Amino acid sequence: MFDVIIIGAGVIGCSVARELSKLNTRVLVIEKNEDVCAGTSKANSAIIHSGYDAKNGTLKARFNVRGNEMMDELCRDLEVPFKRIGSLTVCTDEAQIAELEKLKERGEKNGVPGLRVVYRDELLTMEPHIADGVVAALLAPTAGVICPFKLTIALAENACENGVEFKLNTQVTTIEKAENGWRVVTNDGAYVTKTVVNAAGVYADEMNNMVSERKLEIIPRRGDYILLDRTVQGYVRHTVFQLPTELGKGVLVTPTVHGNTIVGPTAVDIEDKECTATTAAAIAEVTEKSAISIKDLPTRQVITSFAGLRAREKGTDFILGEAPDAEGFYNCAGIQSPGLSSAPAIGEYIAGLIQDKLALSEKADFVATRRDILDPSELSLEERNELIKKEPAYGTIICRCESVTEGEIIDAIRRPLGARSLDGVKRRVRAGMGRCQGGFCSPKVMDILVRELGIPMEQVTKSGGDSAIVR
Repeated sequence: MFDVIIIGAGVIGCSVARELSKLNTRVLVIEKNEDVCAGTSKANSAIIHSGYDAKNGTLKARFNVRGNEMMDELCRDLEVPFKRIGSLTVCTDEAQIAELEKLKERGEKNGVPGLRVVYRDELLTMEPHIADGVVAALLAPTAGVICPFKLTIALAENACENGVEFKLNTQVTTIEKAENGWRVVTNDGAYVTKTVVNAAGVYADEMNNMVSERKLEIIPRRGDYILLDRTVQGYVRHTVFQLPTELGKGVLVTPTVHGNTIVGPTAVDIEDKECTATTAAAIAEVTEKSAISIKDLPTRQVITSFAGLRAREKGTDFILGEAPDAEGFYNCAGIQSPGLSSAPAIGEYIAGLIQDKLALSEKADFVATRRDILDPSELSLEERNELIKKEPAYGTIICRCESVTEGEIIDAIRRPLGARSLDGVKRRVRAGMGRCQGGFCSPKVMDILVRELGIPMEQVTKSGGDSAIVR
C-alpha cells in the first residue's frame, strides 16, 4: 500500500514527488518511458516566464509567478543551470504599444515586478540585432532560461534519495476504485494506493477519464524548433517574444543556459500523442517568422531541429486538484506553457493538498540539496590535473563537441535513476548535443553503456523501447 502514486515522471510529476519526499509518506512514481524527462519536459523552449501573459485570476497566473519566485533557491539547492536574462516582447507598430501597456498592467496585477516598456533607441543597446521594424518592447527582467532536462532529473534524483520509489518502463492500463483508495494496474503488475496524482502530460485526459465523469480532452499541440551552434552565442541576449496570440507567444528567439540559440515554436494541433516529427514547412515557418523580431539570424549555423508536444486541454487554464467525483485522485492536467515555470509551485500545491488529506507529518531528515555531475571544465587546471590523477576517466574526452569526459558519462550512468540509453546520457551530460549531434561520440558512449550496465550491444537503445541501434 502506497500513500501516493504519481503517474508521469516529467517536470510536474517529479516536482510533486520531491515535495512529497519532504513528508513521512510512501510514494511511487510510475513512468511509461525508460527514463524521467522523456516527454514534453524534454522538448520545449526552456524558458522561465515572468508571469505577465497569463490572465488575471487564473491558475496559470498564480502558479507561474510563484514558480518563478521559487526557482533561484531550488536551482541552487539542486545545482541546476538557471539564468535570469530577462525577456522582451516586441511590437512592430506604434498602435501595438497599447497592447504592451495592457500586458504590463496585467503582469503587475499578477504580481510580476520590474515590468516596463522600452523604445527602439534603448532596445538597440539591449539587442543590437533587433529587427528593423520593431518599435518597442515590454521588458520583464525576472524571466530566465533553464535546462529543463537537468531540472527534471535533479528533482527526480533528489526525490529518490529522499525515499521516493520509481518504476520506469511501466505503462498504466487501468485505474480502479479500491477499498481505502485506488488500484493502479500496469503492464508490470498492480499497485494499491490511498491517493493518485495524474501528471501524465498528453495522456492526462485518459487517466482522468478512467475515474471521473468530468471528462477531459487533451489536444496535443506540436511545436517545432531549430537549435543554433554555440558559435552564435551572444547574437541575442534576452528571450525575445512577439506579441501573444490565441496560439501562444509566437516564434521566439532566445539564448540557452549552455550557450546555444533556440528558435521556435510553431503551434500545430495534431491527433497523434507520440508524433514529434518535424517538417520542412514547419522549420521554414520558424525561420521566416523569427525575422519579425531578430534580423539576419545566422540560420546556416543550425545544428538540429526537433519538436515537442504541449498538453493543451480544451479549456484554457491548468486543471489542478482533486477531481470532484473521485476522492483521492488529483489532477495536474492541461499543463502547457507556462508549465515549466509553474512546476515547483504546482508540486508545492499538490503535495500540500495531499498532506492535509492524509495528515502527513514532515520528515526530520529531508535532504534538500543534490550534487550535479562534476564538470571538469569548471575546475582550475591544477584541480583538473589532481582529479585526473585520482580518476583517470576524467582525462579521456568522449564527446569532442561538448568536451564531455568518460568520467562524467560513468557518473551519469551510476547515479540514482542513472542513464540507460544514449539520450539518457545526452540529457545528463550533453554528450551528443554538439555540432556533430553524436556523429563521433555515439559509438564510444555505447561501449561505456555496455560495460557499465553489463548488457550486450544489441540492448543499447537511443531512447528505450524498440530504438535499438545495433541489430
